[in-house]
Amino acid sequence: MIMAFAIDEINKNSNLLHNVTLGYSLYDNCATLIIGFSGALSLASGREEQFLLHENCSGSPPVLGIVGDSYSTFTIATSNVLGLFKLPIVSFPSSIFGIFPSFFRTIPSDSFQVRAMIQILKYFGWTWAGLLVSDDDYGLHVAQSFQSDLAQSGGGCLAYLEVLPWNSEPSELKRIVNLIKTSTARVVMVFAHDMQSIPLMEEVRNVTGLQWIASEAWTAAAALQTPRLMPYLGGTLGIAIRRGEIPGLREFMLQIHPDQHDDDTYGNLVKQFWEHTFHCHHAPPPSGWIEAGGALCTGQEDLQKAETDFLDLSNLRSEYNIYKAVYALAYALENMLQCEPVCHLPYFLLLILLQLVHYLQKVNFTTSFGDEVSFDENGDVLPIYDITNWQWLPDGGIKVQHCDGYLTTLYILILVSQQPPRSVCSESCPPGTRRARKKGEPECCFDCIPCSEGKINSTECISCPEDFWSSPQRDLCVPKKTEFLSYHEPLGICLTATSLLGTFICAVVLAIFIHHRSTPMVRANNSELSFLLLVSLKLCFLCSLLFIGHPRLWTCQLRHAAFGISFVLCVSCILVKTMVVLAVFKASKPGGGASLKWFGAVQQRGTVLVLTSVQAAICTAWLVSASPVPHKNTQYQNDKIVYECVVGSTIGFAVLLGYIGLLALLSFLLAFLARNLPDNFNEAKFITFSMLIFCAVWVAFVPAYVNSPGKYADAVEVFAILASSFGLLLALFGPKCYIILFKPERNTKKAIMGRGTTTS
Repeated sequence: MIMAFAIDEINKNSNLLHNVTLGYSLYDNCATLIIGFSGALSLASGREEQFLLHENCSGSPPVLGIVGDSYSTFTIATSNVLGLFKLPIVSFPSSIFGIFPSFFRTIPSDSFQVRAMIQILKYFGWTWAGLLVSDDDYGLHVAQSFQSDLAQSGGGCLAYLEVLPWNSEPSELKRIVNLIKTSTARVVMVFAHDMQSIPLMEEVRNVTGLQWIASEAWTAAAALQTPRLMPYLGGTLGIAIRRGEIPGLREFMLQIHPDQHDDDTYGNLVKQFWEHTFHCHHAPPPSGWIEAGGALCTGQEDLQKAETDFLDLSNLRSEYNIYKAVYALAYALENMLQCEPVCHLPYFLLLILLQLVHYLQKVNFTTSFGDEVSFDENGDVLPIYDITNWQWLPDGGIKVQHCDGYLTTLYILILVSQQPPRSVCSESCPPGTRRARKKGEPECCFDCIPCSEGKINSTECISCPEDFWSSPQRDLCVPKKTEFLSYHEPLGICLTATSLLGTFICAVVLAIFIHHRSTPMVRANNSELSFLLLVSLKLCFLCSLLFIGHPRLWTCQLRHAAFGISFVLCVSCILVKTMVVLAVFKASKPGGGASLKWFGAVQQRGTVLVLTSVQAAICTAWLVSASPVPHKNTQYQNDKIVYECVVGSTIGFAVLLGYIGLLALLSFLLAFLARNLPDNFNEAKFITFSMLIFCAVWVAFVPAYVNSPGKYADAVEVFAILASSFGLLLALFGPKCYIILFKPERNTKKAIMGRGTTTS
């Protein structure tokens, strides 16, 4: 009737489509895809004959556009096919996502409805909610968009996302209702049609304390706004299609009479309506109708006195969109006819079909209700929604309060009520408490009680601080577990004990060398460098302790600097010892004595100092430019904080390790060249062996360190420090201590000189 009224109004308007008369055909899709799709194809069929018109414009009138269909899934099927022929489709209730070549709609896209729903959540501070969607394109596209938009807005989280079955299977509905009952989320959003929402609400009865938010598909469902369900659905917020008013519509409705229409689809619909309204039947009546006391329709029935909702025009929503859709097609045709004269050429109607889509894209008019109608590049209109609130009145009545509101792509400008619905932890109450309505008092009178009291958990979700995590019941914030290489765990204890053991052994060896410093074994092996090497090894063992314990700024900065300088000092001593061995051997040959002057005690100390100073400069530049700092890492697990030291500059760390590796490699090469020198106690062989162990440990360290998460990266580095330190200590000083302590007969100058002579 809205479509009939709109076309009748347009045809009577002398300022719109002058000398052009619009007609229409009505098809009932019977809520079935194949029937609606067939109807759309029927409207578009036979156009080949319509194009073959005579110059006097005689022939069957063409179908220039379709208003419909009523479901998103049906619209997709129809638009994909008819879009190939550029036949414009203007839908009034289909809010499905997507862009079709000739598809327009006077209802906002679901992408805007999703944003409106998220804004409602943010307005009331609800950050923990459940989402139920229908098992079709409407619901599934909404679910996908809702998750991405909610994540981008940072407005909260979904406790669950469930798909409502079309067949209302009892077992599946019971499972979903049980999930709603057991979930800590007390806000439930439902994007579904009324035929799915009604079975759900029948099943969810006796579940109180839920805040329902309805999509436009069921927010105006009268079957749910009943006294039986309102105790559980009272306070429901809904997003509704924009309500409008159509002047003159009531008068048009009152003129409806079954005798004024032929026996077509429209006439049949009017007769069915008349029989339903007045409980009568047109002649001839079905068999037994009169005998059962049924009345015949006389045509004298007064529609104005009938008890029917048909004349209630106060809540026109989808109907108002139909009105706008018809006018959009009319204005597009009007604009096009102003540019192209009627019947200018035989193919004018073909031109209409090809260009009408173009003119629809440029439509811009204002309805008598004051709404501006225009389409963007996607065929969408300006997103405007009303917000509704289902209210359960004290006298047992039901009131659905409406608020006409505009929604842009980002903001709801008007909301229905400034007071949050019941069972909400509002800002008027202290944190952790909620409003509790006083018995017998108006809803505005309330007490603030803890959110955990009673059967309701709060509908407010508060983000926990950075160092806290929600409890399994999601009712309070508990400290996150912390993880670092601790002195109190078995791994930390073992590494600490090993470090202290290595330090103790170094001290014992140093004491042995000091006590036997006058013996040939100590004197023959460059005692000063040996003492310095033992001190550097002790520092290497001790620096590993900086990697254990809670990371602090000073430990993060000191650990790598101490490690780098200690090992360079150690390897520098070994490198100088190797060079001295080669110099002594060369001096033993004729004419080679001059080379020893370059390897005196001063030169040895100076070389070690210069090589170590280079590493100290590298560490200083690293600490100044990009110093290592402690960091709370939550990337491994959300409920755990991993305390670690980030290196700051990866380049600085790489240069530090590279310099140590360069000195170690140089020492290894020189010692390898001198491994067969004729020496009673071949120092070069043990240096070669020690450097081989050192390089192998640190080559294996790099991939192990990179692939170890959290505290295990520190454990790998400590292990590498201890392993390489023990390798140097045992390879360089183990054989010497053995001779000093257990083979004193070999620790004499005569024995050393004699063996040296025999060997050579």
